Amino acid sequence: MTVNTPALCFRSKKILAPMVRVGTLPMRLLALDFGADIVYCEELIDIKMVQCKRVVNEVLETVDFVAPNERVVFRTCVRERDCVVFQMGSADAERALAVAKLVEKDVAGIDVNMGCPKEYSTKLEDTISLVKRIEKTGVAAIAVHGRKKEERPQHPVHCEVIKAISEAVSVPVVANGGSHDFIKEYTDIEDFQQATGASSVMIARAAMWNPSIFRREGLCPLKEVMQEYIKYAVRYDNHYTNTKYCLSFYIGNRNCHTGSDLFYEETTAILEAKKASLKAKTQDEDEQMEDTDVIKMAVRFDKREYPPQITPKMYLLEWCRKAKHPQPVYETVQRPLDKLFCSVVTVAEQKYRSTLWDKSKKLAEQAAAIVCLRTLGLPEGKLNEGENHLINKRKRENQEFLNNKEHEDDLLVEASHKRAHFTEGASDSSSSVVRR
Repeated sequence: MTVNTPALCFRSKKILAPMVRVGTLPMRLLALDFGADIVYCEELIDIKMVQCKRVVNEVLETVDFVAPNERVVFRTCVRERDCVVFQMGSADAERALAVAKLVEKDVAGIDVNMGCPKEYSTKLEDTISLVKRIEKTGVAAIAVHGRKKEERPQHPVHCEVIKAISEAVSVPVVANGGSHDFIKEYTDIEDFQQATGASSVMIARAAMWNPSIFRREGLCPLKEVMQEYIKYAVRYDNHYTNTKYCLSFYIGNRNCHTGSDLFYEETTAILEAKKASLKAKTQDEDEQMEDTDVIKMAVRFDKREYPPQITPKMYLLEWCRKAKHPQPVYETVQRPLDKLFCSVVTVAEQKYRSTLWDKSKKLAEQAAAIVCLRTLGLPEGKLNEGENHLINKRKRENQEFLNNKEHEDDLLVEASHKRAHFTEGASDSSSSVVRR
């Protein structure tokens, strides 16, 4: 476990454990509300994360890590930046490092899930040896789930194992696995910490059943917990099925729609107001782009329609040179709401742009070039346009280059032969001098 902020330490802390499907942003924020010091996201596999793109979501005021299929894999926000730990599953050091670099600016720490490498021996020699090796790598803490790899939550937690590890290393040890036997309310957390000799306690199922387990004053009624959870779920656009899944733990898998409609409507209104505000801002930006002097078309650039290395921008630049116009000037803007781009190209004092917004600056510029070329009735280099003069020009240039290269090589060979002949003559002369 590595730490990104000096404020994050693992001594005397109450920690929300990583939980699959449950450790999403609404649950983490709810745990913080009730008094958790550190919150973990659900474990995410490095192969999935390494494909993601970091996106600032201005509607939700979050940072999203989005997969190629547009699914949000990990979502976080400013409030939890100094206390959220990102846990990843990995079996590849380079891939794990790539993921760590991707998320490092948005999380307080990074945790690598080691799983259970091997069975505990009677005296724990293998386990102690392992944690000492881990300690030497410079980790900030070691979290230990006190069960063997073949055991399940219904089996008793091995407090003596966690205690042995706590005594063997100097870094903080975080005890996990006490929900079934120990932790039913807040005061039980300290009892579990004493029994394991750990620096801090990590809580999973007890928090999943009622996140107010972190509340010093005692548990809150589940109805209140549900209300607060639904507000966060709507506020941060949590997926409906995941929201229902989490709520089912609070009310014992009964109908989780009861009493939720009113809260859903209230919090949805807040989100819709934010969306409307940003939409208005986007419309203002679109209006700024609506210059009456700009010629517009709804076009996109698809590189599959063009030969390799040939683009509309190249054709437009070539035409400007032949027509003795200044080279095209591109002005590109990015829209905050969806992070898409639009470009305006100026050619011979006339502006052109596509009415369609693109996902990159380069694509937007190519689309603007296409609008200009089509307006002027000029070829743009598409494969279906027949003979491509730019390709032919490049072939001629390449052939001229090769011919010049061959000529230069011939000259070099000839010069080399002359030098060799001169050297041989010089060698004979020198030898004769020496013999004298």
